[in-house]
Amino acid sequence: MMLLPFQSILHFDSFNPSRSDPVPEFPYSFRRRRSRSPALTKAAFKRNVDNKNDKEKKPNICTADELHYVHVDKSEWKVALWRYLPSPQAPTRNHPLMLLSGVGTNAIAYDLSPESSFARFMCSQGYDTWILELRGAGLSTQGMDFGQYKDPLDSISQRKDFYGKGTDYKSFSETEKRYAFASQIMDLIEKLVNIIEEVERSSPVRAFDMQNSISTALKDIQKQLDLIAKYDWDFDNYLEEDVPAAMEYIKDESEPKDGKLLAIGHSMGGILLYAMLSRCGYEGKDSGLAAVTTLASSLDYMSSRSSLKLLLPLADPAQVLNVPVIPIGTLLAAAHPFAANPPYLLSWLSPQISAPDMLQPKLFQKLLTENFETVPAKLLLQLATAFEEGGLCDRSGTFFYKNHLSKSNVPVLAIAGDQDLICPPDAVYETVKLIREPLVTYKVFGEPGGPHFAHYDIVGAQRAVDLVYPCIIEFLNHHDAA
Repeated sequence: MMLLPFQSILHFDSFNPSRSDPVPEFPYSFRRRRSRSPALTKAAFKRNVDNKNDKEKKPNICTADELHYVHVDKSEWKVALWRYLPSPQAPTRNHPLMLLSGVGTNAIAYDLSPESSFARFMCSQGYDTWILELRGAGLSTQGMDFGQYKDPLDSISQRKDFYGKGTDYKSFSETEKRYAFASQIMDLIEKLVNIIEEVERSSPVRAFDMQNSISTALKDIQKQLDLIAKYDWDFDNYLEEDVPAAMEYIKDESEPKDGKLLAIGHSMGGILLYAMLSRCGYEGKDSGLAAVTTLASSLDYMSSRSSLKLLLPLADPAQVLNVPVIPIGTLLAAAHPFAANPPYLLSWLSPQISAPDMLQPKLFQKLLTENFETVPAKLLLQLATAFEEGGLCDRSGTFFYKNHLSKSNVPVLAIAGDQDLICPPDAVYETVKLIREPLVTYKVFGEPGGPHFAHYDIVGAQRAVDLVYPCIIEFLNHHDAA
């Protein structure tokens, strides 16, 4: 493990992967799910249609023990919570654990495979573990049942009554016409291709093929107007509505004695936790969090070497607002063959996600094709302020989240990957240095001779099971018992 030389203002705990003192064992129940009695299974998955906050029968895509839905006030959304029940062989814990994912992602990254499931590891250590799928992600719904379909956009396209013969687009309302944005999508594709060509000059024929592939994958989106028109939220909606609703529900279900949760956030999930600590510190409120772990997260990327700066041209409000949604999942799925096959036109894409030899090809493909979703342009525009002077700010542009992080009294473990190109260690440190010294623990995983950790490796790589997970467990256990 490499630690950046900031000990003078940071607190580092004594974790060492090679030490001889006991660390939490990785039980067999993590690799193979516990058997459950028919009565328990029936009770766990019984659908209670009369209850606003209810457990649902699980679709096949959900690999958790239970699937819950939580209504979000001031909206039509019901966010999904994947629940992993604590192992009966593990010690009893005092707090449940909430996991938050990155921008435009669902729960899959936290449960990528039985051999490297972040969520399964945490529940195997005794934590009642919940993955929140924010509005628009995964199995979260908006006044409709998406059944077996993971992506709401996919679900809409599968409705038998959606594609009527002889559809008369002239009959669409003005709102619907505004979102028939085929030309704007093509402009977006052209901008993406231009950015790619700047990064890596390659065969123009392959570039044309890639553009056609992405264009073909996006054709149906203009037809999904009834849902796209409702993709109208930003970062503050997550912060002020989705996350608090999920926290209250988890507390009601798990009943911690002190009314607090432990929380882990990856990428934007960690940004949400930082923003919550900042806002609560500023307002003098209790955040409801006993301790927080952030994975590859920062409130300020301006001075860093983040590769996301390459996409800043897409954040021109005058252009992006013409495209109400950015189909990240569709774009990545269409681009994957060009990153995985010769002549590797998008060879730069793979290291953005995982360092060489850290994820098996099948798991990398699963992560790329199943983990990413469609997001509103408004969300990306607000997140783009993290690359501007002052860092991430609220939608009004007047509240800068990093300015009040020092007012928080919640312990934080901040983890970075040595080869994370999206949120490099210097970006993580820009936020870490703002937290009061006794409360923060900062770790960079990766060694000069390997292994190396990129953006998703600290969550789902097999080496993370041996190195990163025990570090997090040690931190959680300490503050769970405090």
